[in-house]
Amino acid sequence: QVQLVESGGGLVQAGGSLRLSCAASRRMFSIEVMGWYRQASGKQRELVAAIASGGSTNYADSVKGRFTISRDNAENTVYLQMNSLKPEDTAVYYCNVRSPWHEYWGQGTQVTVSS
Repeated sequence: QVQLVESGGGLVQAGGSLRLSCAASRRMFSIEVMGWYRQASGKQRELVAAIASGGSTNYADSVKGRFTISRDNAENTVYLQMNSLKPEDTAVYYCNVRSPWHEYWGQGTQVTVSS
């Protein structure tokens, strides 16, 4: 089991920046991928970005060039730096840890971008 605690959400104007953090309660195994998903009101949850233990990353097309995911394996923490935020980035952002055998979710943190 692992508990994921997110922080860093909030209200920001369009064009602004936010940094999300997600701390895991235990050491991540090398096979575990850490990532961020988001769910806007009335929409399905979607992948924003993911990072493997070795550092390889994957981004949704809508955030490429604006968001950066990073991972501190020593601190069991994953970050999402969000720049040039747009109103359409407004959503609840969820931290995720997954492997071929299990998947864990954080409680979510609200990000609201005003126009």
